[in-house]
Amino acid sequence: MDGPQRYYVTTPIYYVNDAPHIGHAYTTLACDVLARFKRLDGYDVKFLTGTDEHGQKVEKSAAAADMDPKAFTDKISRNFRDLADFMNFSHDDFIRTTEKRHLAACQDIWRRLQERGHIYLGSYAGWYDVRDEAFVPESELTVGPDGKKLAPSGAEVEWVEEPSYFFRLSAWQEPLLDFYQKNPDFILPRTRRNEVLSFVKGGLQDLSVSRTSFRWGIPVPGDDAHIMYVWLDALTNYITGVGYPDTESPEYGTYWPADLHMVGKDILRFHAVYWPAFLMAADLEPPRRVFAHGWWTNEGEKISKSVGNIIDPRELVEKYGLDQVRYFLLREVPFGNDGDFSHRAMVHRTNGDLANDFGNLAQRVLSMIAKNCGGAVPRAGSPTGDDDTLLAAAHDMHAGVAKCLDIQAFHEALDVLWGVVRAANAYVDHQAPWVLRKSDPDRMETVLYTLAEVIRHLALLAQPFMPGACERMLDQLAVTRDHRTFACLGSGNALVPGTTLPKPVGIFPRLVDETGEGAS
Repeated sequence: MDGPQRYYVTTPIYYVNDAPHIGHAYTTLACDVLARFKRLDGYDVKFLTGTDEHGQKVEKSAAAADMDPKAFTDKISRNFRDLADFMNFSHDDFIRTTEKRHLAACQDIWRRLQERGHIYLGSYAGWYDVRDEAFVPESELTVGPDGKKLAPSGAEVEWVEEPSYFFRLSAWQEPLLDFYQKNPDFILPRTRRNEVLSFVKGGLQDLSVSRTSFRWGIPVPGDDAHIMYVWLDALTNYITGVGYPDTESPEYGTYWPADLHMVGKDILRFHAVYWPAFLMAADLEPPRRVFAHGWWTNEGEKISKSVGNIIDPRELVEKYGLDQVRYFLLREVPFGNDGDFSHRAMVHRTNGDLANDFGNLAQRVLSMIAKNCGGAVPRAGSPTGDDDTLLAAAHDMHAGVAKCLDIQAFHEALDVLWGVVRAANAYVDHQAPWVLRKSDPDRMETVLYTLAEVIRHLALLAQPFMPGACERMLDQLAVTRDHRTFACLGSGNALVPGTTLPKPVGIFPRLVDETGEGAS
């Protein structure tokens, strides 16, 4: 296609029965980093997030709050939108499933499925997990200490008997397996792909896709007694967001299929089995990838509302700083694995990586330039082999980071950057510009210029992870706003000797935890 490459990334839409927490922030942060990176790399990006506002659980939560469901969802959805703004997320669209555009999309995909013979009327009798809005086979149930039956998630299930429309999921076992084989990177990480393959190979049963026992949802076209199953409703948001049902629209033609659906591991089955089956049955293209990340624990304990250890991302940001929290969440744990949050780890990672490594590198280099080079970009001079080696490493970072982010390996992308941070710090110690100031001032300027250029590259490439901090660092290098994309990497847009620089200011202050760690 003509024009820039496009990139469409989505978060799951968040269920509005509770306040947003660290899990929501984590998922959206990952998508935000990808969206920012691709934009800086010249891509035409669409980044969608939003809220899932229908279903039995929402209806019950609204009733418990003595509120109308619409008023209830208006209030809770606003909390998610506010968190996205607070975390400096760069989404292009925030979708709500109560919007008219979404109702039109859901009813249209239902009609497409029905017209093609993939939906039929029957009756459902079985176990239903209201908390997760999921039908649970008897074989997957366990019995709790009180004798109540539990879903794999630990939620209680209830017996449901009612008329229901069914989607012929059983007919899509072989087409799905063929699709997975032809698209080996459709599900990442690999361990999650194996789980899905095992589930599908075990046999698929037709899926109940309507309910009659509550009213808060999208009516089935032509049969208002039925409400569409909340997951068919929710998953459709990804195409609503790009203009569906108008498949001839420029937006749909540009962005669909999505490049990435980012989800938590608990909802992988809905996205990697049901969603591509729905789409293929409706004669629409499936997304290109579903990535299922892990969960966070809190100081070694499972996060639970009943335990009272929910992590509020706002409190973390107010305590440690926005960019520090963004960095920690994507650096501390290999993305895709489960991780444990601890305040000691947060302090250690911030002080070690940000304050001591990256922050100190920038601060001491810029301070030496301010003190010894008249507060202006120093002269480049004649580079030596050591200078060229470090600059080459800085120039190679873009390709390395891009490769890691294309498989959602955020921790590895940051390690590429920190490899150069460590190399630059070692270069400072080895070159000792404070000694060169007296013995060889010209060489000192060359060393400081080399370091300033490396810091420019680091700040440019770290922007998606820590946009605020990197903006301040680029300000201190006098890099203009129109020279902050990845097209400006390399020597063609290098710092201009003699350019006046502002007074350097530290970017990453050291933190102190409750035990006093980090005080020195």
